[in-house]
Amino acid sequence: MQPVIHSLLDTDLYKFTMWQTMLHRHPQTQAEYTFVCRNEPAYPLAELLPEVDRQLDHLCSLRFDAGELAYLGGLRFIRSDFVDFLRIFQFQREFITARANGGKLEIVANGPQVHVMAFEIYVLAIVNELYFRRFDQTAALAEGRSRLKAKIEHLREFDKVPARRHPFEFFDFGVRRRFSADWQREVVATFKREVPQYFKGASNVLFARDLGLVPIGTMAHEYLQTYQALGVRLRDFQR
Repeated sequence: MQPVIHSLLDTDLYKFTMWQTMLHRHPQTQAEYTFVCRNEPAYPLAELLPEVDRQLDHLCSLRFDAGELAYLGGLRFIRSDFVDFLRIFQFQREFITARANGGKLEIVANGPQVHVMAFEIYVLAIVNELYFRRFDQTAALAEGRSRLKAKIEHLREFDKVPARRHPFEFFDFGVRRRFSADWQREVVATFKREVPQYFKGASNVLFARDLGLVPIGTMAHEYLQTYQALGVRLRDFQR
């Protein structure tokens, strides 16, 4: 088996920022997360079930290593007690289940929110990469590189435009929708090398660390929805 996820840093930064808050404020909360495919796939996703199960088994074998913990601890908004929590953290397989429902793939993570909330991005990356592995890799990468080159040329043309008061900058937020981990790394590295005047960071914590980029991210819908479900008044939770 070729693992999709090799490091637990291979996720969006906002998973860590939200995770830290839930650990500090609501460590007792139970939650359920369900995988939903929003598009019509080219083949039934249920066919991926055996591979998904193997990938989830592998994900649940991973731990944060010393270098990863040191990097997270060096971010000014990450507290030392959260790093200590991550030091002993390991996904438990009993909290996540994958099954086939007709041609559909169902994946449900259910349990303590400070545990199951972190599954999300890894699950999406796993399903996406397994799905796209069945297509012609050579043709897909050739098309991707052609489009990437065209985007970079377009950005270079932007250099000729008079400077604006607020400069154009962009960031990568592609983990959950990526073709593969290798392709996302190539895209991010290429943008950093070719157009550093515009490309300023990535949500992927692993790539931000490895490529010397700024990790970007604050919170997602799940954060607001959690507080709505807990019945906290809006003016209070904004504190």
